[in-house]
Amino acid sequence: MDLRLTDEELAFRDEVRAFFRQALPAGIRGRLEAGHHPTRDDIVTWQRILNAEGWAVPHWPVEWGGTGWSPVKQYIFMEEMQMAPAPQPLQFGVSMVGPVIYTFGSEAQKRRFLPRIANIDDWWCQGFSEPGAGSDLASLKTRAERQGDVYVVNGQKTWTTLAQHADWIFCLVRTDPAAKKQMGISFLLIDMKTPGITVRPIQTIDGGCEVNEVFFDDVRVPAENLVGEENKGWDYAKFLLGNERVGIARVGVSKERIRRIKQLAAIEQAGGRPLIEDRRFREKLAAVEIELKALEITQMRVVAAEGKRAPGKPDPASSVLKIKGSELQQATTELLMDVIGPYALPYDPHEEGANEEPILEDWAATIAPSYFNNRKVSIYGGSNEIQKNIIAKAVLGL
Repeated sequence: MDLRLTDEELAFRDEVRAFFRQALPAGIRGRLEAGHHPTRDDIVTWQRILNAEGWAVPHWPVEWGGTGWSPVKQYIFMEEMQMAPAPQPLQFGVSMVGPVIYTFGSEAQKRRFLPRIANIDDWWCQGFSEPGAGSDLASLKTRAERQGDVYVVNGQKTWTTLAQHADWIFCLVRTDPAAKKQMGISFLLIDMKTPGITVRPIQTIDGGCEVNEVFFDDVRVPAENLVGEENKGWDYAKFLLGNERVGIARVGVSKERIRRIKQLAAIEQAGGRPLIEDRRFREKLAAVEIELKALEITQMRVVAAEGKRAPGKPDPASSVLKIKGSELQQATTELLMDVIGPYALPYDPHEEGANEEPILEDWAATIAPSYFNNRKVSIYGGSNEIQKNIIAKAVLGL
């Protein structure tokens, strides 16, 4: 398999790169280069710039706003966006529920939701994990009981990212408690303004509040918001998670982070010389770069084979990308911690008795929180331990 880019693909990469240089607002670029999370307004602003260009949902069918690009061009586009760096379009809509709707949803659902997802007129969040149903997602207990033209939903979701902003949530709910646990689950689209929904923030180890608990108390959801068939939601969830795992590899993010590591290591001193000249540090950096190149080649193989798979069938090799991609994202944050050394210690000027100037450099302020935040990437999208089981069964045939 020849994984080199063709002349046409190289020209496409140059076109995309030039667009990002010209169209990405400087304020958004600067925040991401400094290691900050994009704000809600950053994501909305950038996704609407992309949508005006016709590039917000490049992997969707052309009839719903897709570009018709080959899988390789889609991969190039995503990598260049991550390296710009620019915010990705809201993944809960663009890469998760959107593909589920255009693959399994009704025509009415496609017309209603897909244009609004592309232009981020609706902010979506994901209602999968529950207390006691995370890695073993099929053990979920949130119930949806059919009563005429509505489902009445009761239960709780947790670790719901950015639910504080959300207009809609896509949920896995149990509609047949008597069925085998994977067989009794359905996929519902729920308006977050519906009476009976409560959102409660969870403070994470990095001090942020990007995840939430969501409670459903007698929430009435129109039956027309059921995606596909009742009790077939597990199939749709596997399709969604397969797409998510490919994206979790985030090769471009790790490349951009390595660029940042080299830049900062040339500034910081160790033993009277720049840290980038330290042999042990260079060995660690080189080892991560080699593994990242191997991951990039593996992802290119998966991308190149994408057109040969049946529609709606995720590639089990996406589990390999998820495992290695998440490990490398964590490894790059560890290297950044090596760069900042004592600057990783936080300084709180409001702490009782504090009277010294902070030692924290401006550029170092986001690195320790990012390190802690990235501990989660080996868990979400299906923990790495679960992915190893998938590989054993679906790839190795064990």
